[in-house]
Amino acid sequence: MLKAGLVGAGHLGKIHLKLLQQSEKYELVGFHDADAENGRKLEAEFGYKFFENFDELLSQIEMLDIVTPTLFHFYYAMKAAQSGKHFFIEKPVTQTLDQAEILLAKCRETGVKAQVGHVERYNPAFIATKDFIKNPMFIEIHRLAEFNPRGTDVSVVLDLMIHDIDILLSLVKSEIKTIHAAGVAVVSKTADITNARIEFENGCVANLTTSRIAMKQMRKSRFFQRDAYISVDFLEKKAEVIRMQRAPENPSDFDMIIENADGEKNQILFEYPEITPNNAILDELNSFAEAIEGKHNIEVSLEDGMDALKVALEIEQQCNNLLM
Repeated sequence: MLKAGLVGAGHLGKIHLKLLQQSEKYELVGFHDADAENGRKLEAEFGYKFFENFDELLSQIEMLDIVTPTLFHFYYAMKAAQSGKHFFIEKPVTQTLDQAEILLAKCRETGVKAQVGHVERYNPAFIATKDFIKNPMFIEIHRLAEFNPRGTDVSVVLDLMIHDIDILLSLVKSEIKTIHAAGVAVVSKTADITNARIEFENGCVANLTTSRIAMKQMRKSRFFQRDAYISVDFLEKKAEVIRMQRAPENPSDFDMIIENADGEKNQILFEYPEITPNNAILDELNSFAEAIEGKHNIEVSLEDGMDALKVALEIEQQCNNLLM
């Protein structure tokens, strides 16, 4: 078991603490939080060891789980990298690309392994369908959330849309050609609802809409490719694959056949991939432990986190230009 510590015991940090303690991959040494009162309260309530001195915690662990506000990601990640400690870091990886590049260079220098917390990679609906998604040419993504003031320390792009940017970049194996984005600030000082159109060199077009002021939640992605349509519901953990193939010569009464203007007949097939329920956060933490042990590659690397951040910052900048 890897000796693990955590920094940042807020809402998400508490979830990570619970899962680190439950995991068979880690031994939870303890945690640090800038709010000592909160730290002592958690220690008394759940028995996690609270370290008021962060360096003392760092000296006793092999893996650091960074779940602080984004503002402090770079500081704690650099402390870990300089100390030769592997680290898991929540998204977005850092505030700026410069910070991410410095961090990556330090990790390469010290041999430290790091994973970024793009948890949707571990969503069971995505896991069940990603092998069906091959060379998509049009992608429609909606991620809508009800207002929660807890997430407004960053824009809706860095808070929510970045999840879909990461998924998008993991699937479309092509360089980005152009990005066009717009956003509106409704209840905060940064964009609360944003739309981005991303065009890739291979001709694929992705349309992303993200809101944190919606009346209902939605996390759905639709992928269109030659002879197939794949729908992934990240919220409801459901998926649907609709494919077309040449119609059989003697179709049954139950086969769905369509004929195009050229007289070609195709059969429509509906598939519902089997989805295995999981705890995505626990799975990403355990996956990182296995990567540290050399069992497989890191699922979401620092480079992946940087790529997603670069696109997110471009979208955010275009939105900010319109808000000025």
